[in-house]
Amino acid sequence: MKRFYSLLGVIYLVSTSFYTSSDSKNLSKENKTVSRVETVIKEKSISLENEVSSTEKLYNSIPFASDQILNFSIFAKALLGFENLKKAGKLSEDAHILTVCDFSLSSNKKRMWVFDLKDKKVLFNSLVAHGKNTGDEFAENFSNTESSLQSSLGFYVTDVTYNGDNGYSLKLLGMDKGYNDAALQRAVVMHGADYVSEEFAATHKRIGRSWGCPAVPRALAEPIINTIKGRNCLFIYYPDSKYLTSSQWLKV
Repeated sequence: MKRFYSLLGVIYLVSTSFYTSSDSKNLSKENKTVSRVETVIKEKSISLENEVSSTEKLYNSIPFASDQILNFSIFAKALLGFENLKKAGKLSEDAHILTVCDFSLSSNKKRMWVFDLKDKKVLFNSLVAHGKNTGDEFAENFSNTESSLQSSLGFYVTDVTYNGDNGYSLKLLGMDKGYNDAALQRAVVMHGADYVSEEFAATHKRIGRSWGCPAVPRALAEPIINTIKGRNCLFIYYPDSKYLTSSQWLKV
């Protein structure tokens, strides 16, 4: 009987030892899998943090005038679109000029910024008009339709210059399908206008409005256009959730 119990004891030890070893191997495999997943998540997290911090670093290095600061979230969106357009080959290889219009602001404010991303500075901060049917002092309605007399949201690539009815002008190529890709046939261009001035705003309580063009002060038209022409990026922003979630250029 002693021998029988001894034999049972040996069998128990062997079977227990086998079970523990097998369980340990499975656990080891699970730990390795979890470790790999955690590593991937960590790497992606670090990559995202670096991307965000590099955008913040660039933004913080730009010396804005104290009363004319472009909101960081808008700058970040504009920069993301600029980089995506550049990756897609839509901008010139050495493009470093980024123009942003914040149409959430009053038209009486200098709501257009032209940035030199290489030298990290604001080249121009100017008044800019929206379309007659887009709103009065504030922009509210946008369209991509011919004869709507409304502004169009989104990213544009600046094209060539010409002299037309509004003087020295710049053609704009809309990059957002359904939002501004009809800009060329609508003749939505950048040009100078006498009604885009502080004097006009003082008299009429708002600057004048265009037929959909981002018109700028007459005196600044030529220098601004000559700075941003030739496959650079222009972003007209408005907090339209449908546009912001659907634009291919705002995908991370």
